[in-house]
Amino acid sequence: MSIQSLFNKMPCYINGLLLLILTSVAGCSLNDNDSNRIAQPQSLKINEGFSNPLGFYDAKPNFSWQLPASSSVKAQSRYQIKVVSKPELLSQSADLWDSGVVQSEQTTFIEYQGKALDSRQKVYWQVRFWDQNQQVSNWSEPAQFELGLLNNHDWSAKWIEIDSKKPIQLNQYKTPIHIPQHLRTEFNANKTIKSARLYITAKGVFEAFINGKRIGNDILTPGYTPYKKRIETLTYDVTPQITQGLNAIGIQLAEGWYAGRFGPKRHWHKKLKLTPKVLAQLEIEYADGSQQQIVTDQNWQATQNGPVRTSGLYDGERYNANVELPGWAQTGFDSSDWSGVKTSNIEADVLLQPKRHFTSKNKQLLPALSVNKVNRKTIFDLGQNMVGVPKIKVPMKQGQTLKLRFAEGVNQDGSLYTKNLGSAKQLDFYTAKQDGIVEWQPQFTFHGFRYVEISGYDTEFKPKLDWVTGVVQYTDFKMTGKFESSDPLLNQLQSNIEWGLKGNFLDIPTDCPQRSERLGWTGDALAFANTSLYIADSHAFWSAWMQSIREEQFEDNSIPVVVPNEVGEIAQAGWSDAAVTIPWDVYWRTGDKNILAENYEMMTRWIKYHQTQLNNGISEMWTVGDWLQPYSQREDSRRGETDHSLISTAFYARSVEFTLNSAKVLGKIDDVKKYSTLLAEIKTRFQQHFFDQGGRLQVGKQTQTAYLLAIGFDLLDAATTKKAVPHLLATFEDANNHLRTGFLGTPLIAPVLEKVGRTDLAFDLLFKKTYPSWLYSVTQGATTVWERWDGYTHNNGFADKQGSLNHYAYGAIGEWIYDRVVGISPLTAGYKKIRIAPLITEHLQFAQGEFQSVYGTIKSHWEKTNSGLIMNISIPSNTQAQIEIPHLNKAVYINQQRLTSDRFEIIERNQQHVVILVEAGEHQIEVKSKDL
Repeated sequence: MSIQSLFNKMPCYINGLLLLILTSVAGCSLNDNDSNRIAQPQSLKINEGFSNPLGFYDAKPNFSWQLPASSSVKAQSRYQIKVVSKPELLSQSADLWDSGVVQSEQTTFIEYQGKALDSRQKVYWQVRFWDQNQQVSNWSEPAQFELGLLNNHDWSAKWIEIDSKKPIQLNQYKTPIHIPQHLRTEFNANKTIKSARLYITAKGVFEAFINGKRIGNDILTPGYTPYKKRIETLTYDVTPQITQGLNAIGIQLAEGWYAGRFGPKRHWHKKLKLTPKVLAQLEIEYADGSQQQIVTDQNWQATQNGPVRTSGLYDGERYNANVELPGWAQTGFDSSDWSGVKTSNIEADVLLQPKRHFTSKNKQLLPALSVNKVNRKTIFDLGQNMVGVPKIKVPMKQGQTLKLRFAEGVNQDGSLYTKNLGSAKQLDFYTAKQDGIVEWQPQFTFHGFRYVEISGYDTEFKPKLDWVTGVVQYTDFKMTGKFESSDPLLNQLQSNIEWGLKGNFLDIPTDCPQRSERLGWTGDALAFANTSLYIADSHAFWSAWMQSIREEQFEDNSIPVVVPNEVGEIAQAGWSDAAVTIPWDVYWRTGDKNILAENYEMMTRWIKYHQTQLNNGISEMWTVGDWLQPYSQREDSRRGETDHSLISTAFYARSVEFTLNSAKVLGKIDDVKKYSTLLAEIKTRFQQHFFDQGGRLQVGKQTQTAYLLAIGFDLLDAATTKKAVPHLLATFEDANNHLRTGFLGTPLIAPVLEKVGRTDLAFDLLFKKTYPSWLYSVTQGATTVWERWDGYTHNNGFADKQGSLNHYAYGAIGEWIYDRVVGISPLTAGYKKIRIAPLITEHLQFAQGEFQSVYGTIKSHWEKTNSGLIMNISIPSNTQAQIEIPHLNKAVYINQQRLTSDRFEIIERNQQHVVILVEAGEHQIEVKSKDL
């Protein structure tokens, strides 16, 4: 028996030990010779895609890496991970964990199994792998992470805020006006400094400074969580900012989401007693091994007499340069007229935990494209509906106050359209202290806008385009998906979907970024999650928001419709079900089982709540219905015409199905049996109640969404589904082949039509340019996805029922565009096995796209040629792909070789297409007109 045969017959748990013995005795099986080593692993990350993070949240991390893009490396057969507490130990015995040599193809989410890790711990790790030929790689470059403060008891600091004797003023909404604070202290560092960390958070939002230098480049930190349950903390390496001797630390503090005028008016009164506070702990380690802590305590000083006079998320920011505080965060500043601070203890029932997803940042700059005078106002057009703040460079005279107004659109006369903002003022003011060019951007607010109106500047100067630049702000994830086609309108739609994500992924997924709402509506997120997972690396973003949903789940097991919850004890079908659907969506697109494990209990509790809403097996849970269905004849037309009990029962089934799927992945055998039985019962009852024997809906109006839910969620048996298809198609015929769906039905249109063999209709709807349709808004100048299909028209202006012009729910069509027009989708969770199956349509000459998966870049390009069709496919190492080639009885060539069964693995072949299995690498496919 060969060494390799012996190895393969051994149980996995002794493979590592056996491998080390065998390779030392007979290195021919797994070549560890330096000269024969292959390229090293790359893109080392932990958990949800973090690369060398500081202040990490998880003491039990998992590890991922990618194999090198190489023509010789197709797959991994084994790996070894070493984890150490000091980098020099990587070349020695690992003191924290050595996985040994593990026989496995797995390169993602491998759980740490070493010694317990604790707050502040620095960890270094490396990995190597063996390829499909048992060739060993070089060790990867070392990666590292450092844990933050994981527990409340790690903090010695206290919450501090200004001890102001002045009563807090109320605004017109009877909510408090919290004037931003400056807080400071000084300290001595009299030894040689080895390292320093600043641990910091706020009830509100903050910016920190040491010796006058801004710490980090994050914005609106620490972010938005259920403050009564959890507040996120941040860690900064401030070693370079601290000098030996006297130092100063300063913090600016504003109300943010915590204490400001935020959320529905009926709940604002609960925030009257909330005041912004900050918590900071600077820890210095000296070269001699000694340590020093500087914490927020009673020794700090504070003032509200700084230049930022007010700052709120809805109403904007007022800045007065006449009261600037030069040097306030530096040593020697005269703070004799500052106030003392009030302190409060850290609450035991409010968790302080390191931020578990990426912070928000200034991500890009948008220059103004035009400037016009309208009604004595100067209006700048940035050409793109965006979210963030302005960066101004404007000439002003001493004492002048520059006023900036923001809007998503302009009226017919060119003036700003602000009716859709509700009570959100979206106003910024800057008062100049001297003549000259003012350069400024707000710190503690954000706006949703395309147009900026300014007034109050020095009118001796003619406005220039560079006076106003848009600073685009969103959560700091990478954009992972690309798409382009031969149709410029479709390309614009894809751009609109992407900008909708950017505009509404500012720390949490919001429904809109401009009006007096900006809340984490679960229904919008449910519709858009899959699309977002293609466009952006939103894995950590969703995982963090799921923690907030778990924290907000009510005692009766229901899930709020807004998270963090700002609307009270409201749960509803089709919205609250996001607690189940999004974890499954994230798992399917990433392969991360942990998001299922973390949320599984919440899922099962939500099922229990669903069951309290049943009447003879039919759900009567409240829902707002198929929100904003066009042409609805309901008294409240916003709620759509689809029967609400059908919607609620359908989503009950959907949540049970995805909980069942999660139980299978997690190996919960008893739950698999229970939920399999339950799902079958729900489907039987659903079909009996809502559909007759002819497959026709017998409850409520004949709506597209009713049939889409029934067929898309597999709630009908095969025979009834077949009978239901003509009735589904009739709903489109009755609408003159237009859509009549709202938030819940729209994501299902294209997938269901493809499922029932009517891809032609799906494409016709996608490329339709008349109302209501996806491209209709594009033809009307949209640069983001709108809340309403007819938010604006060139002929009639803005809709009577004002809506958001940056609302991503209808952008859910992006999932089908990427999965089927480009043709990249997962066959197994996380794209370990990939489906490349573009739908070739008469509407396009070509389409191409790429996706940055956890294994590497997947690319798909197809183009019609005079002789047939060319497809160029790129598959990353350690994956396989099934490629569906539309051959239509034409000759097919793979990398210039004729497609035959002896050369390629053919999985399926029929009159329409041939399906082949390919390994990692570049593949060019030609479908030629020559007959077979």
